[in-house]
Amino acid sequence: MAVSFTVLGAGSWGAVMAAHLHNAGHSVTIWHFLDEEARELDKTRRHPFLEGFILPAGIVVTSDLAGAISGSKIIIVVVPSQVIRKVLGEAAAHIGQRKVANLSKGIEQGSLKRMSEVIMEVTGLPPDRVATVYGPSHAEEVMCGIPTTLVAASENIKYARELQRHLSTDRLRVYANRDIIGVEMGGSVKNVIAIAAGICVGVGFGDNTLAALTTRGLAEITRLGVATGGDIHTFAGLSGIGDLVVTNYSRHSRNRRLGVEIGKGRKMEETLAEMGMVAEGVFTAQSVMDLAEKHNVNMPICQEVYRVLFEDKDPRQAIADLMTRDLRDETVH
Repeated sequence: MAVSFTVLGAGSWGAVMAAHLHNAGHSVTIWHFLDEEARELDKTRRHPFLEGFILPAGIVVTSDLAGAISGSKIIIVVVPSQVIRKVLGEAAAHIGQRKVANLSKGIEQGSLKRMSEVIMEVTGLPPDRVATVYGPSHAEEVMCGIPTTLVAASENIKYARELQRHLSTDRLRVYANRDIIGVEMGGSVKNVIAIAAGICVGVGFGDNTLAALTTRGLAEITRLGVATGGDIHTFAGLSGIGDLVVTNYSRHSRNRRLGVEIGKGRKMEETLAEMGMVAEGVFTAQSVMDLAEKHNVNMPICQEVYRVLFEDKDPRQAIADLMTRDLRDETVH
């Protein structure tokens, strides 16, 4: 059944998701916060960060927030995590009781809220009308039709399954899950571990190091996720180990790319300016440390990433400190 969607956010993932929904037979409007860029995208149908991508002609592009939402049944949120409160606050009056699906990954600084929590707070929507869709899904590969799997999570499993039906095609398969806490924690904290993975690559380490980093990183994600109310089994799924693996190993990962440059000796600010795109792990690193302290969770990898990013710690020293910590039994929680 065709449904009308509005995609808030015209970055790489927002544009590709809009195209995917259109190709799946749905009616799609995409909102860009800058009028000039919206006009350019509407005119050329080309995206500045996606070589070879053409936005389908049937997709409406606009910078008019109220107009974008009008007539849509489901709102897809794909804006950077730290501006969700602002964007959804402005959109709240127009959203009314429509359903919202969040695709943005991160933990809000200060409040330490997950994205679905921020959305519910500013829109007044109940949990049964909010979902999150995460998973190992670089836009560059979804754009090319490379088989991909995601997980739609909501306290309302019927809504999760509704999104599952609307989004699934022969190239993109969606699973449903009730554990929105675990899904959001897994998909957000992995960006911090991905920076660590990139640092290891930039320093010159190999497969052994990345495998160890990924495994122990998953242990940290799981500990924090369970402490904040997630189901331990979720972290063995698509938004846990799945999202972590693709982000740690893929050349498409912004967070890994940032880490690689830092591992080579470049400064974070210089690399971010050159990338011209958001690396969510930078913002999430602070929030993760605050959450770890709040819940008394041991997260040594995330702690060292924070020190490298914000305390100018030498990456090689951070790795050495991780390798020479007190020996212990292997546990994930």
